[in-house]
Amino acid sequence: MSAADTQPPVPRPAGRRRGRTLTRAEIHALFSRLAELNPKPTTELEYRTPFELLVAVILSAQATDVGVNKATRRLFPVADTPQKILGLGEDGLKRHISSIGLYNAKAKNVIATCRILLERHGGEVPRERAALEALPGVGRKTANVVLNTAFGEPTIAVDTHIFRVANRTGLAPGKDVRAVEEALLKRVPEAFLQDAHHWLILHGRYVCKARRPECPACAIRDLCRYPDKTPA
Repeated sequence: MSAADTQPPVPRPAGRRRGRTLTRAEIHALFSRLAELNPKPTTELEYRTPFELLVAVILSAQATDVGVNKATRRLFPVADTPQKILGLGEDGLKRHISSIGLYNAKAKNVIATCRILLERHGGEVPRERAALEALPGVGRKTANVVLNTAFGEPTIAVDTHIFRVANRTGLAPGKDVRAVEEALLKRVPEAFLQDAHHWLILHGRYVCKARRPECPACAIRDLCRYPDKTPA
C-alpha cells in the first residue's frame, strides 16, 4: 500500500465542479503530504560550501545531478575555492569536468565567475540576487537555487520538473517559468515555502515523470487536476 492510500481526500462542497487550479485547502494538503513523506528535502547535488554549490549548479545546466556529482568528486578535492580553480586554469578545469555536456562553455563561465568572486566579493558567494545574476553562467534559476539551498531564502527555482508539476497538478499553472515561479510564491503557504522547491523537484523527478507519471503511487493523486492519469 502506498503512502497515498492512507491519505483521505480533501472534502469538497457537494455539487461543485473542481476548477483547474487547486484550492488553498488542497495546496495545504498537498504540501502536508509531501512533507510527511520527506520531512527534510534537499538538493541531490553534492556540496560542502556555498561556493561548491554555485559551481555544481552552473555545471548542472542540461546535465544530470548524477553526472555533475561524478565530475565534482574529482574536482572539489583538488580545487574547492575560487583561487584554487583559477590556479587550474581553463584547460585544467576542463580536464576535471569533461564528462559533462557543454563543458567548454561551462569551464569558461566558472573561471570568469571565480575571477569576479575574488575581485568583487572577497572570494565569497554573494547573498544578493543581483550580484549572483551578474556572474557568468548564473541566471535566475541558478540564483534561486543558491539563495534557497545555501542561504535559506524562501525562493523557488522553476526547472522543467517543477514547471511540469505546477501545471499538471493545478498547483500554479503558468505559460512560462517566471509565471509559474510568481504563482508559486503567492500560493505556497509560508510554512512550506522554504522546502517547496525541493519537494516539487523531487516529486517531478521520481513520481510525476514527463513521459509516464507514476500516478498509482502518487501521494497527491486525488488532489491532482491532471486529466490523463496513468492507470494502476
